[in-house]
Amino acid sequence: MAKKTFESALKQLENIVKEMESGELTLEKAVKKYEDGIANSRFCLDILDKTEQKITQLTMDVDGKPDVSDFKEEL
Repeated sequence: MAKKTFESALKQLENIVKEMESGELTLEKAVKKYEDGIANSRFCLDILDKTEQKITQLTMDVDGKPDVSDFKEEL
């Protein structure tokens, strides 16, 4: 099985929304799709949060000028 990526999770989420909006799912299937959608949404949000932190961290240098430095992830 391929590793889950942001793009694959987002595509799955888009497909789930289309299926649920069609109104053709049984209640049981709709609930399962909803649960899958929430899981994909959380996965995507987690990746976006981590990516935002990794890009850059803005700080001020001693002269009060913006200093861009890489975000150092704490393990």
